[in-house]
Amino acid sequence: MASFLEFLNPLRPFETVRSVALDFDRMEERSSSIVPPPRSATSGVTTSDALSMASVYRAISILSTAIKQVGVHIYRDDEKLESTPLWIKQPDDKITRAEFMARTVNSIALAGNCFWLVSRNPRGETVKLEVLNPFDMLIKSDDYGNLLGYTYRGTIEYSIRDIQHLKALTVPGNLYGLGPIQSCQPELLAIKDTRDYAATWFTDSAIPSGVLKSDQMLSPDQAAAAKTAWNATAGAKNGVAVLGNGLNYQPMYLNPKDAQFLENQAFGVQQVARLFGIPAQMLLVESGSSMTYSNVEMEQIAFTRYTLSQYYVEIEQNLSALLPRGTEARLNIESLLRADTLTRYQAHQIALAAGFKTIDEVRHDEKLPMLGVTNIV
Repeated sequence: MASFLEFLNPLRPFETVRSVALDFDRMEERSSSIVPPPRSATSGVTTSDALSMASVYRAISILSTAIKQVGVHIYRDDEKLESTPLWIKQPDDKITRAEFMARTVNSIALAGNCFWLVSRNPRGETVKLEVLNPFDMLIKSDDYGNLLGYTYRGTIEYSIRDIQHLKALTVPGNLYGLGPIQSCQPELLAIKDTRDYAATWFTDSAIPSGVLKSDQMLSPDQAAAAKTAWNATAGAKNGVAVLGNGLNYQPMYLNPKDAQFLENQAFGVQQVARLFGIPAQMLLVESGSSMTYSNVEMEQIAFTRYTLSQYYVEIEQNLSALLPRGTEARLNIESLLRADTLTRYQAHQIALAAGFKTIDEVRHDEKLPMLGVTNIV
């Protein structure tokens, strides 16, 4: 029996994650440059930590919003069936289908795994699906890695037939799927530490606001007295600072851009975009190059084909496994690839002129009522 964390340890142990980080203690010229943020003492980035990052939250939101717009159709031998089972239209009667789809995708993206609890009628037909908390699920296996069943929340036992297991990245030899948060801890740790350090720069930073310099040798007691006197006068309202013994005050100015580590944080957003396969423009990252309409459209198509497909193909395969043999579920992603109005109308005009579409078929594509016109124009 292997737990979720035990599965992760052979791939990337949390206790050794920080061994790949830069040794910031070796950096030079500390007094003249910004000191990099210290590595945090936590063992890893949790799901809650990841969602507290604006870029990760946005990435998950984009994935779940996209999948909510997708419909499901049933096919037999590439022919679309008019009737759709009720459990396909609304898998869980306690929530909407859109919410069910969002929970499924969020589980895969955040945990690398999604578990559907399958309810069946006396005839063995599927009647309901429920998304379980992936972090409460334990996969049971024998010494050879063969799946035996599932334990939920430590006490509830489920058989293989009761659960449909959807995965992110499938790793040979492991029964759990591997998600981006579990796989790329060092990158997320660096992003989190930079953000936290920038947020507390002006309150908890070790960098002083200024330096008292002297052209004379000062004993430790004299230096401490000078510091106390300076803080007492400069910190008071309308206080007047009086310097002696050749002391000179030199403030340490830091512009807002440096104080907030904006370049580092922008790089962190790009890392998250790469990690979740989200176009940087969708995360509102300034790439430095102008984006034309054509480029944006190609990015959206690539996002649908190479990022969202990781989720909807997994959903299609697992829905089809619950349908009668010979039928399969397909998600309608045409709405996500839908072109702008002018491009669609130009395509319709070409289709009508070529003779492979009728006016009513075009109106159907545009979700308009039929006119009963079948002639080609």
